[in-house]
Amino acid sequence: MTDRPLRIALAQIDPVVGDLEGNVNRILGAVEGAREAGADVVVTPELAVTGYPPQDLLLRQQFVADCAAALDRLLGQVQDVDLVVGHPEPADEGLFNSASWVRNGAVVARYRKRLLPNYGVFDEKRYFHTGTAPCVVEVAGVPVGVTICEDAWAKDGPMSEAVGAGARILVNLNASPYDYTKLHRREREIGDRAREVGVPIAYVNLVGGQDELVFDGASFAVDAGGDVVDRAPTFEPGLRITEWNRTDHALQPAARAVLPSEGLEEGVHGALTTGIRDYVDKNGFPGVVVGLSGGIDSALTLSLAVEALGPERVEAVFMPSRYTADMSGQDSRKLAANLGIPLHELPIDGIHQSFFETLRQEFASEPHGVTAENIQARSRGILLMAISNEKGLMVLATGNKSEMSMGYATLYGDMVGGFSALKDVPKTLVYRIARHINRDGEVIPWRIIERPPSAELAPDQKDSDTLPPYEVLDDILYAYVEEDLSPATIAARGYDETLVRQVLNRVENNEYKRRQAPPGVRISPRGLGTDRRYPITNKYRF
Repeated sequence: MTDRPLRIALAQIDPVVGDLEGNVNRILGAVEGAREAGADVVVTPELAVTGYPPQDLLLRQQFVADCAAALDRLLGQVQDVDLVVGHPEPADEGLFNSASWVRNGAVVARYRKRLLPNYGVFDEKRYFHTGTAPCVVEVAGVPVGVTICEDAWAKDGPMSEAVGAGARILVNLNASPYDYTKLHRREREIGDRAREVGVPIAYVNLVGGQDELVFDGASFAVDAGGDVVDRAPTFEPGLRITEWNRTDHALQPAARAVLPSEGLEEGVHGALTTGIRDYVDKNGFPGVVVGLSGGIDSALTLSLAVEALGPERVEAVFMPSRYTADMSGQDSRKLAANLGIPLHELPIDGIHQSFFETLRQEFASEPHGVTAENIQARSRGILLMAISNEKGLMVLATGNKSEMSMGYATLYGDMVGGFSALKDVPKTLVYRIARHINRDGEVIPWRIIERPPSAELAPDQKDSDTLPPYEVLDDILYAYVEEDLSPATIAARGYDETLVRQVLNRVENNEYKRRQAPPGVRISPRGLGTDRRYPITNKYRF
């Protein structure tokens, strides 16, 4: 047995779903970096060849065949360092979520994922068959066990079997989406497995945005006692080398390099900018256009967009009406100046009035109430989409989770957009992120953060005229959407049960709106997109 440490490289890469050639090149870049670093083996995330999640692409035989061809091209270029790579594997029994151990151009072992998640954003049982056997491969004199993602979450499960088959250390390939509870849960769960099986575990996760999902990376390793001994950065591609000294009883970390974990605001901030950047870039948009209102949601959206894409790729448009307060224009101009971008001003009063004139003959009077308010919002939506069509910029919608839950938004108006940065961010967290952005100096004018929120679609309008205080509303929504609690249970936390039922029924009544909303960054354990699958036609009410 050599005294040299075992060196495992964790390839925290940012694949693009369906970009088979590009993903192979990303993997090869990690292989080259691991070879130069003197690693014994480099481990990629789950389904690195296809990107994650490939969803119904996996139902297309041609796609699966092209994945196999891409894997073959990859194999021939792996020399002088072992590679563990995630990919779909077609077999007589069906399709498997697999990892191949590659050595000098050949597959020496293959592992098939044992536990397939089928909850929340995951539906792997739709595509994959279940593996049945552990996989252990000796590298540099050390038996290494391979598992994939969910396999690590089961006590006395696949990891125990791998150790029973002789593994002295485990590698776990992951495509684990970010939410603001996930990092600590991952590390706690993997630490529990390490203590149970008595060997270290190296956990690699992918990074980057894919539609509504954002992957934070944060790859890490734990020792046999379950303590985190290494942690990679969040939201950054890179190669992390973990070294393990050999002893008679257990592998020990050669060094400890644990980056500090992020707080809530830092993590959500990173997820939102990553989600915006990757959605825009991976879908080939030159940039985005944001409609500024003078309020907190559009101000935060614009700030995140500029940070994610750079000021040269972001256009801001202010579209005042007769109800727009002077301070809204002043603050919007100040925000744009702080961000270093021009602000285009397109008043909508004339457009608004022309709609009124046209509709008067239909209604026998001037539109009023919500009809009149929505005409304003839709006037702005028309202008934003015209800019999008003419300049090729994607409209970045600005609605937050609290508003979208309650239907406090206008279809084809302020809901217009190709992507929504704040779709899963409750209003109270919107304010926290805005203050976080201002932590080193004013970016978002403080008056925007401190003034009472208003849609400014009617005289002296405030959100509080229509909605409960956001501190109350967000607590009720969290209990219902993310905890699945009943009205009585929520009310027992100190809320008026009549109010609770009104909120919950309003959530249900607006499912049809949310189904037409643009996709947006998911940052919570349960968003309002692919996480939530409620029927639109639904008579059940509380």
